Amino acid sequence: MKCRIFVAAVLVIAAAFAGRWVTGTGGSSSHHPSASGREVTRKTFTLDAGARVEVLGVNGSVEIKTADTDTAEVQVVRTGDAEALAHSNLTIEGSASGLVVSCENQDGRRGLLRRFWGGGSVRQEVTLTLPRRVDLLTRGVNGDVRVGVVEGPVSVEGVNGRVEVAGASERVSVKGVEGQVKFAVARLGPEGMDIKGVNGDVEVRFRELINADIDVKGNNGGLTLNMPNVTMQEREGHSNMRARLGTGGAQIDIKGVNGQIRFESDATASVSDTATTSTTTTTTATTAHAPRAPDGDLAPPPPPPAPPAQ
Repeated sequence: MKCRIFVAAVLVIAAAFAGRWVTGTGGSSSHHPSASGREVTRKTFTLDAGARVEVLGVNGSVEIKTADTDTAEVQVVRTGDAEALAHSNLTIEGSASGLVVSCENQDGRRGLLRRFWGGGSVRQEVTLTLPRRVDLLTRGVNGDVRVGVVEGPVSVEGVNGRVEVAGASERVSVKGVEGQVKFAVARLGPEGMDIKGVNGDVEVRFRELINADIDVKGNNGGLTLNMPNVTMQEREGHSNMRARLGTGGAQIDIKGVNGQIRFESDATASVSDTATTSTTTTTTATTAHAPRAPDGDLAPPPPPPAPPAQ
């Protein structure tokens, strides 16, 4: 009896593989779809000021626009073959206090089996229009992320693509990005800024003068401080550096960046600040780069100043 059951099981498995091979070579299977599907989902919510917004698990690009409104508009465009779309996950849940847009697959086994039997993948393009006063998190995005001006904290984690944020306030967190990062910061709160694990250049632009302490560790690319209020800078080995802006305060931690790090400022120092920091700023601009030559088309650092006349 056991032998018969075993033989039957083997025959079933063999038939399944044979059927998959036949449909796979016929030119009309789901593994090689003749036509792709497209689904568009739109939803609208009303959010309170400071609401939490999360965008998770997107296999494609994310664009987040902001405006002076209390309405959140969500649009998700999904493309793939019909079977893949039928089994893909999309969750859009919102209330006055928060909004979650998730394309993460909650059933890993089903997704694995479907891919094994020839099912295709689904790509998503997520576009949001949000109130400016939100607490924003994007995590697990396989594509570029573009964010407008946010009057609140912004966190970006696990992105395989370029990240651009037109404005953030209070707290900034960037972790695990495979691509270039450009951030503008209107105000930096006491929680400061955290940048870790970026394989690409990082540029941070401050809209106003800030008091902060910068701690850089494990940088392969150099640090440039084009700031009007640099009051201290120390190099600790080839890849580590500390610096202070103004009187110090909020902590800016940068670890494991494989690329150039640039701090820019739209603000100008006051008369008193200029008198005490102009020399330091010039020295910083000269010595902030790593010993190796910069990559790309960036201009090399200027030569050191001539020694004083005897």
